[in-house]
Amino acid sequence: MTKPLAGSIALVTGASRGIGRATALALARAGAHIVAVARTVGALEEIDDAARAAGSAATLVPLDMRDYPGIYRLAAALSERYQRLDALVGNAAIVGQRSPLDHIDLQNWDEVMAVNVTANWHLIRAMDALLKRSSAGRAVFITSGAATHARAYSGAYSVSKAALDVLARIYSSETEASPIRVNLFNPGPTRTRMRAQVMPGENPMMLPTAEDVAEKIVPLCLPSCSETGKLYDYRADRFLSFAPPG
Repeated sequence: MTKPLAGSIALVTGASRGIGRATALALARAGAHIVAVARTVGALEEIDDAARAAGSAATLVPLDMRDYPGIYRLAAALSERYQRLDALVGNAAIVGQRSPLDHIDLQNWDEVMAVNVTANWHLIRAMDALLKRSSAGRAVFITSGAATHARAYSGAYSVSKAALDVLARIYSSETEASPIRVNLFNPGPTRTRMRAQVMPGENPMMLPTAEDVAEKIVPLCLPSCSETGKLYDYRADRFLSFAPPG
């Protein structure tokens, strides 16, 4: 079996469950050594077992994404151990309150922005030098249709994903002349625990699994991926270009 990521180092945040877990294991099957980041230690240990079963291995990093100094400690450890990073998948996210804007608790708003936006900025800031040491650094950030569909009661989450989209597009512009390629990935409705929290009355069996979605994320992490600054939409099964700035 061909393993296009053999020998590469791939970091995945929110790797303990859902799309993050499925992506980490899909990358492991492609040959990557996984740096799995999540808050839940027990679930991370399951990732290690599954990665070994796939013929790869994992470095387990119990880390709350709001621990920004911890992100920099992780970057320093990766620099010392591997001297580079080949793929970064920014997946960790929280939904926050489903409330009118004027009813959202201030602490909840801050938590959503901290995990969904600010943590990804810190990841970029901490990991950029490592990605540039790779011959083909790839960064993929998991977005949502909520970023462009302003639906009632989705305020904090939608705003955070819109901010993430702009963050990734700026990073792609700033790295366009480098070997790094930066893209967004919109999985759409997926059979995950987070989706069930947001849409409790929805039939999950009508949705694609996290494993289905993850298989489409792997190509964005390959050295052969030449696209940058674009959004890959799972349901459309293709890259979508953003409108040019006005």
